[in-house]
Amino acid sequence: MFTQQIINGLTMGSIYALIALGYTMVYGILRIVNFAHGDIFMMGTFFGLLLTQKFRFPFPLALILAAIFTALLGMLVERVAYRALRLSDRLVLLISALGVSIFLSNFAQLVWGTETHPFPSGLSVKSFQVGTVTLSNIQVYILILSCLLMIALHVFVHKTKMGVAMRATSHSINNARLMGINTDSIISMTFAVGSILAAVAGILVGIYYDAVYPTMGYTAGLKAFTAAVLGGIGNIPGAMLGGVVLGVVESLGAAYISSGYRDAFAFGIMIIVLIFRPSGLLGKKQQEKV
Repeated sequence: MFTQQIINGLTMGSIYALIALGYTMVYGILRIVNFAHGDIFMMGTFFGLLLTQKFRFPFPLALILAAIFTALLGMLVERVAYRALRLSDRLVLLISALGVSIFLSNFAQLVWGTETHPFPSGLSVKSFQVGTVTLSNIQVYILILSCLLMIALHVFVHKTKMGVAMRATSHSINNARLMGINTDSIISMTFAVGSILAAVAGILVGIYYDAVYPTMGYTAGLKAFTAAVLGGIGNIPGAMLGGVVLGVVESLGAAYISSGYRDAFAFGIMIIVLIFRPSGLLGKKQQEKV
């Protein structure tokens, strides 16, 4: 049973990690928490639902197109809700983020209704036994695709010209601008990359639970934010680690204590981390100059 719960926790933990990467990348550059990210995750899932259900696109093509549409949405959110407010007080940015979150949630309810929709991925669910552990092909797809995306993100950030520009902008926007980097484009690209990861995570959740609904971004977004804080918000490896740790702890707690407290485990972890290690597992303490 223990090994089974570890596998289940890794499955959901990889989903949390993909969403948490969007939070941590934006925070790393702008030092703001994009609380609309959970609803961008939700919109990505509905884009995938629309492409597979209404237009009958094959699942791989629908996944790619949904990721592209969600990237464009993320860039639009950055352009409309954040760019003009970058120099404003952080409270103003927070209110703007919450406003976008409410708008996207209500927009989804207006277009798709408030009911839960099945996700017609076209993938047949098959289970197989590995020792005492039961695995489904959907879990294997989730784990493999999540790992590939995290590796791709690492290569992108550390080996490409755009990734170097992102890291420079994260270190200092003003210095990056002085070095000739178009920081507006870099920030927009950061939102796009985070939105792509969120869209893929949303579609994976859709096929895993076979359920899509307009408010699904709220809890998933909060848990992913918890994962980002746990790993050290602003730290990309930390977001990956935080998501995995959160998923495993949540799964073990639900199995051995009570499934009714599944969400409480996640937020309890965040409270403990904020008390004893505010910088997170892999985060570093930062001193602000006065």
